[in-house]
Formats: sequence, structure tokens, C-alpha cells
Amino acid sequence: MIATPAAELTAATILVAFAAVFLIAFMRGAFGGGFAIIGIPLLSLVMDPVTAGGLLAPLFIAMDLFALRYWKPSTWSKPDLVRLLPGLVIGIGLGYWLFRVLDHRAIAIVMAVITLIFVGLWFAGGGTVTIRPRSSPKAIAAGLTSGISTMVAHSGGPPLAMYLLSRGLSKEVYAGTTSLFFTVGNATKAVPWLLLVKPASSDWTLMAACLFAIPTGVWLGWRLHGRLDQRQLYRACYGLLVVTALKLLWDGVSGYLA
Repeated sequence: MIATPAAELTAATILVAFAAVFLIAFMRGAFGGGFAIIGIPLLSLVMDPVTAGGLLAPLFIAMDLFALRYWKPSTWSKPDLVRLLPGLVIGIGLGYWLFRVLDHRAIAIVMAVITLIFVGLWFAGGGTVTIRPRSSPKAIAAGLTSGISTMVAHSGGPPLAMYLLSRGLSKEVYAGTTSLFFTVGNATKAVPWLLLVKPASSDWTLMAACLFAIPTGVWLGWRLHGRLDQRQLYRACYGLLVVTALKLLWDGVSGYLA
């Protein structure tokens, strides 16, 4: 277990945490998940980042259960999931070990550079999606890397997106497959996170308050998804990858400079 300070139940803490959970839930509804790290900077304003990770772990499961109302089995690419999920589960196990022994800053920098290269190649190609056939080795690698990064930093989105975006799936199947992938991942990593960061009673109270942000956030995100066409959704995903990568890069570099 890692000793972390409990979140203080001030008005500012509750408002910021509520806004962060709403934002993550919104992204969950719009894109199926994978961009939880975007809400971490908000939470880090009012609490330790590791405490924030422990706070979010159970809330992710609540988001997943609510999102299943929208991303039904008809939106899942089952052949891709069969190849992705084993690597995800193994990656979470590896991530649990790496969380305790490796430098998180180095992991963040490597993940950021790989993601920026991927997006850079997309821009260099004119912003078009090159559809690639289903690949078991690539899917296993994506699942494994996503499992490690989601366990270490709640940033499993980029590895999965790099694989699924290249598959040229319809926007509904892309979001539905992403949603189920992280439903499995979040359920798997919840216990390891709670073992690493044992929440205090004030943390559980804050989680309960944040639950009310989830239904509206997921629903509004899902409504946005319906308004975006295929090309707009893919552009938005690539744009979010850049934001996520820059956040990871900043976390890694600033950690060394601090």
C-alpha cells in the first residue's frame, strides 16, 4: 500500500472532483472511454495525483455500468476484443508490479513520444485513415501496453486507439468496442488500485458525491457522438490523442525538473 493524503472535503474539492468526473463521464459517452487522463489534471488541483487515481478507480466501474445502456453488444467488434482482452488483463498485472518498482515519469514520456509519432504519421498522410487488416500480434501488443498504462496512470487510451483507429471501424463500433474494452479493464484494475491506495472515509464520501455527475455526463457525451459524422469523430479522437500525449509528456518531464 502507498501512503497518500486523504482528500479534504472542502467546497472547492467537491466542485473540482465533480467537474473532473463529469468530464471523464462525458468522454466515456462520446468516445467509449480511454481519455480519463484528461480529468486527472483537474483532480490534481485539489489532491495528490495518486489519491486521485484511487478515487477514480471505483467511479470508472459506475461509468462503465451506465455506459452499457448505450454501447450495447451490437456495437462491439468481438473478433478484435477476443485478441485485445487477454493482453489487457496481463498488462494490468504487469502494471501493478511496475507501479511499485519503476519510474512513472519515464513510462509517461515513452508513451507520449510513441503517441505523438503515431498522430504525426496520420497528419503526414493527409489525415486519412489507412484501414489495416485485423492482426493478432498487434492487438495483443495494444492490449498489453494499454493494460500497463491504464494501471500505472489511467492512460490506457492511446495504445488502444492506435490499434482501433487503424481498423477503420464505424464510429459506433469504434466507441462500443472501446467501451467494453475499458469496462473489462476498469473492473480488473479496481482491486489492485484499492490495494495500492487505500481510500480514507473522506475519499469514499467524495466518491459518493461524484456519482451524481456520471449519468448526465455519459448521456451528454452519447448525444455528442450521435451528432458527429465518421470523419469528425476520428479527427476528434486524433486531437484528443495529442492532448493526452502532451499531458503525459508534461507529467514526465516536469517530474524530473521538480
